[in-house]
Amino acid sequence: MSLAICSLKWDAERSGQQKISYDSDGYHLVRFPYTTGDESYDRWKMHDPSNGGDKASAFPDLRSGLIWPSHDGWGVLSAMVFWDAAAGPTEYRARFVRDPLGASTGYDSTATTDGATTRGGQYRTYMWQIFVHKGTPLGLKVSARGAGDKKLATPLLLAEFKLAIHTDVITP
Repeated sequence: MSLAICSLKWDAERSGQQKISYDSDGYHLVRFPYTTGDESYDRWKMHDPSNGGDKASAFPDLRSGLIWPSHDGWGVLSAMVFWDAAAGPTEYRARFVRDPLGASTGYDSTATTDGATTRGGQYRTYMWQIFVHKGTPLGLKVSARGAGDKKLATPLLLAEFKLAIHTDVITP
């Protein structure tokens, strides 16, 4: 079975802090630099700065948070998010979203996970499987919530976002 893979990594130590800002849905779209190496891999150009606009995107603009599937197929989405140890948050959320910027088919959150804080830093992994389509971008969105569901700008330390597309899904 063939796979088309995109693997993105952002690390605060290497790329600088990511300003946490919340969209109207109450989530922050995690941005990723346009680089390869380390854990970042994009031979299919699914995270190319020319995708989805008239001019090239530049990290950390909103489009730098998107993966544009290179093929239609069965997509396995995975992510890892490390949050700074902070006293305010009582809950951490993450979701995978089809078309988070409304550029093609419209916003569609496909999986949302939430969890209470643990002692120390917050280290989370996520996975979801969906049909993906060329022309419909995907994003990873996160939120740190405090008392009264208040959205907090808790710093991220590291984030990874990955898509593996199974391109030869058989039919009966």
